Amino acid sequence: MDSLITAAARALAAGDALGALQRVALRDDPPALALRGIAMAQLGEHPRARDLLRRAARGFGVHEELARARCVVAEAEVALALRDLNGPPHALVAAASALAARGDRANALQARLIAARQWLLMGRLGEAGALLVPIDLREPGMPPALAAVAGLTLAELALRSLRVAAARDALAQAREAAARARVPALLAEVDEALAALQRPAARRLLPGDGDGGGVAREQLLRLDEVAALLASDVLVVDACRHRLGSGSVVEEEGEGGAAPTWLSLARRPILFALACDLVQAWPGDAERDALIASAFRTRHPDDTHRARLRVELGRLRALVKPWARIEATARGFALRPLDGRSVAVLAPPIAGEQASLLALLADGAAWSTSALALALGDSQRTVQRALAELQAQGRVRSIGQARAQRWLAPPLAGFTPILLLPAALSFE
Repeated sequence: MDSLITAAARALAAGDALGALQRVALRDDPPALALRGIAMAQLGEHPRARDLLRRAARGFGVHEELARARCVVAEAEVALALRDLNGPPHALVAAASALAARGDRANALQARLIAARQWLLMGRLGEAGALLVPIDLREPGMPPALAAVAGLTLAELALRSLRVAAARDALAQAREAAARARVPALLAEVDEALAALQRPAARRLLPGDGDGGGVAREQLLRLDEVAALLASDVLVVDACRHRLGSGSVVEEEGEGGAAPTWLSLARRPILFALACDLVQAWPGDAERDALIASAFRTRHPDDTHRARLRVELGRLRALVKPWARIEATARGFALRPLDGRSVAVLAPPIAGEQASLLALLADGAAWSTSALALALGDSQRTVQRALAELQAQGRVRSIGQARAQRWLAPPLAGFTPILLLPAALSFE
């Protein structure tokens, strides 16, 4: 590299984007284009930065694989900042392998971290974990800034898996690395992640007085308290993940094997609504008409609704057999947990069908409709309808038009959105 390229690279490493541009702004050779792209990214001009990095990657020859791989990594980081999740992380993994084979361990680690963060945004914790397993934050020679980013990524994976102790350890190491790197933005990000551990993450709806009158009150829970509740022998209806179960494994009656710890009802909304109503009415019973109104969305039940209610409760009774019985009473149905268990409903910190959508937008980044649909696992049309409703309520706003349209929302103050993020937990 010539002296101007070297000086521009040193300026970028020190965070002086304007100083770097002064040296290479008028040059169009591939190294200069790459440095200009990185500088524009540091200044927040992400679309322009991506265009420059693509031009630089095309400009490097077939024998300059190392330089092209670095451009791929830089472009992927810009795409992540733009919340463009359409690019496959597998290309980043290939770039990381190429960089590691040629001795560029720092950029190889950066590529793996970007790919892991992309998988995390999409709720693919298994793929993210596979990329993060080889990373050792105490490895000698790891650049402090990269160690801080790695610690933050490991902490996010641990938090979304409700491993709070592992998250605290990763954040402690990330803060130490950020202090050594002397990057204020990294320190602020670590402090924000630590503060999130002390914010409410969910609500525990406490049962009523036993006369079927419904929920009397609620209790706000931090992430560590949520993890403790889910690991206990309490029968929990988890409205954050639409599942039912208990942290302690129980034995099925008449069977030698153990029952599954958690039962997913994400694709069975009627059964989930019935389970919620029965748990909220415990230790009393839930009225038939109230169950019909909640599950079937009707205020005028007839005999067909009552017959359907019996069918659906029969299905639910078979599914919850490892944990509880469902008994008919004079006015409705009652849940009877086995082994003297208590019950609880774990509700999201904010109510509404768009909670996960708001949680994704709460990171302050500008999301495209396609990226939101990809992260949520819904169709773009479904996401567009939800965004239109939220925009009418003044809870989100859009910038740009057509394919350049992006969506923003104010931060969700007062609690952490970890449990609202899509696919944060895996269970059978």
